[in-house]
Amino acid sequence: MLELYQWELSQFSEKVRLILDYKGLEYRKIEVAPGIGQLELFRLTGQKQVPVLKDGNRYIFDSTEIAKYLDSTYPDSPLIPTEPKKRALTLLLEDWADESMGVKGRKALFAAISQDQNFRKALLPVSTPDILRNFVEGVPGDFLSVLGFGVGWTTDTVNAAITGLKQDLEIITQLLADSPYLTGDEPTLADLAVASLSMLLKFPEGAYLDLPVSLRGKGLSSIADNPDYEAFFAWRDRIYSQFRKPLPGITPPVGNAPTNINID
Repeated sequence: MLELYQWELSQFSEKVRLILDYKGLEYRKIEVAPGIGQLELFRLTGQKQVPVLKDGNRYIFDSTEIAKYLDSTYPDSPLIPTEPKKRALTLLLEDWADESMGVKGRKALFAAISQDQNFRKALLPVSTPDILRNFVEGVPGDFLSVLGFGVGWTTDTVNAAITGLKQDLEIITQLLADSPYLTGDEPTLADLAVASLSMLLKFPEGAYLDLPVSLRGKGLSSIADNPDYEAFFAWRDRIYSQFRKPLPGITPPVGNAPTNINID
């Protein structure tokens, strides 16, 4: 069976999960905890970042390379069109989604977890031990903000990312105005990339992620609650209902959970 080394909240791990489901491939998830888990992953593969897909004795890194590998090795339900123009457009949109929505979405999420302890705790996988859950909840938001500044994620940078995300959603909505999918009448890697990389802006309604039920359909208030983006998220949730397999029996932990997150 295929094995996916992943982090549940990683957009790029979710991208691979959606691709695997789209292709109807069975796989086992292996959660890589930040820090010690990454060291173990490096020992096994020479790679610290997720996602990493294991197929037999082969390890494939990077969500785009994984998509290409799966398309060539498991050709049913193809991701990338063969017609040259549509193929070029698919790969262009997929790369844009990675570099634009992917990067900006992480910045917006970091701002949210820096400002809200309950949200920080709620975002942990349901299976997270209580001792780790309590530790993460107790990390001061000021400390996380300092970490963000250390990598250049200032308040202005985060606000610019959110503004850019809104523009991205408007562009995608316009592309979908006359067709059910981004490149025409059939889904491609472009659709799966955009749908999965929007995960951090508004979590899908269904039971697709190992997160509390109370987080389903919730997200960044300036985006998730904005009627201007209803059409986009309706399309995104349709992609999920068509192709993403729900997880079996997820029970949320007892306790308070946030609704949508405001970023100041």
